[in-house]
Amino acid sequence: MKPRLVPCPKCGTLAPFSPENPYRPFCSERCRTDDLASWAEERYRIEGNDPPEIQPPPLD
Repeated sequence: MKPRLVPCPKCGTLAPFSPENPYRPFCSERCRTDDLASWAEERYRIEGNDPPEIQPPPLD
């Protein structure tokens, strides 16, 4: 059975999505590392609601 090919999330190259590909879903270690660096440098963002600002109680 042929492994399913999926596009690499970083570069778009088709890569096998199987246990034999240690970098899945990426095509290579370079793409996997580059993607991790993008998250670490906060180049990616997940949209969501900002939590409301909490006001401290007044000091009387």
